Amino acid sequence: MAHPPSVSDRLVRRLQWIWLGGALFLVGGMIVWILHLIGAAWRLDDVPSASIGISIVAIPIFLVFMGVVFYVFWGVALHRRKRED
Repeated sequence: MAHPPSVSDRLVRRLQWIWLGGALFLVGGMIVWILHLIGAAWRLDDVPSASIGISIVAIPIFLVFMGVVFYVFWGVALHRRKRED
């Protein structure tokens, strides 16, 4: 029978979830903001080349960052689960 996790394990797990949520909030906010810039350029009949150019570069970079964060989080969670077994 496994013993309950110590306070430090629970604190680390909670901080990992907070970090994951913060990264998701940051990346999601940046993507929404860039899409808003494109929409504003479209509504104002402005040339959207700068907004589209920024989004072509920035959105994939943010999505890759989010993928790395999820990959690391998932790897830590799986390693912890294997260690507990």
